[in-house]
Amino acid sequence: MSGEPGSRRPAPRSLSCVWDLDAGAAAEPPRACGLSPRPIIQRRARSLPSSPERRQKAAGGAGAPCRPGCRRQLRVRFADALGLELAQVKVFHAGDDPSVPLHVLSRLAVRAELCCGGGPGPEFTLRCLVPDFPPPVEAADFGERLRRQRVCLERVACSDLGVRGTVRVRNVAFEKQVSVRYTLSGWRSAHEAAARWRGPAGEDDVFAFAFPVPPFLLELGARVHFALRYRVAGAEYWDNNDRRDYSLTCRHHPLHMPRGECEESWIHFI
Repeated sequence: MSGEPGSRRPAPRSLSCVWDLDAGAAAEPPRACGLSPRPIIQRRARSLPSSPERRQKAAGGAGAPCRPGCRRQLRVRFADALGLELAQVKVFHAGDDPSVPLHVLSRLAVRAELCCGGGPGPEFTLRCLVPDFPPPVEAADFGERLRRQRVCLERVACSDLGVRGTVRVRNVAFEKQVSVRYTLSGWRSAHEAAARWRGPAGEDDVFAFAFPVPPFLLELGARVHFALRYRVAGAEYWDNNDRRDYSLTCRHHPLHMPRGECEESWIHFI
């Protein structure tokens, strides 16, 4: 090889042909290969559109009209092809009373004459759970029971969602667990739900609990029993209503309907 050491220059990467670099900087590259120098990186061919363009054409976006010979087909489906009705018609008669859930009767009127007419509103009866005991928090010995048992039920309420209530416990330690154990079958089977901390009450803490009651179990005379358990500092305390358990009985509860509800309010429950 000729030339001084260090005088060799690297071949340009943008040319497709390689020529003798020792001929000097002024030498022209040979064209024996028959190709002119061209960049290696070329633009993508028109027949291979980019991914965004393909997605746009597949989605039928703007700028991609269907040309003659295009295989894309536009399809229109109607509701009746899917087994659905094209239109729904419902006829209401003035003498028909709609089927309304029992839990909304407290807010609605039964007939149109309730809007006008005087006298007291009608009275209905609903099936619901009624506590068999007065609110323990209103008892005179509530404080004494709390000091003796470390845990005591405050009050309980029933609704369509189930039973909920509050519990007061003595603040023996920071870590504590409160739960309610209940049964819908006379203790043949039992369930347990954890209570959540609600806040402080002086030197005590208040917890709230809730558990569901299926509506199909609300038969007249059906009873729900429950008791409260308090775990703290390695000990366990119970409030079971002095070993009698707290009970709720399904009974007929009278409901007085207020006047002033209009007939149009029924349409939301038809």
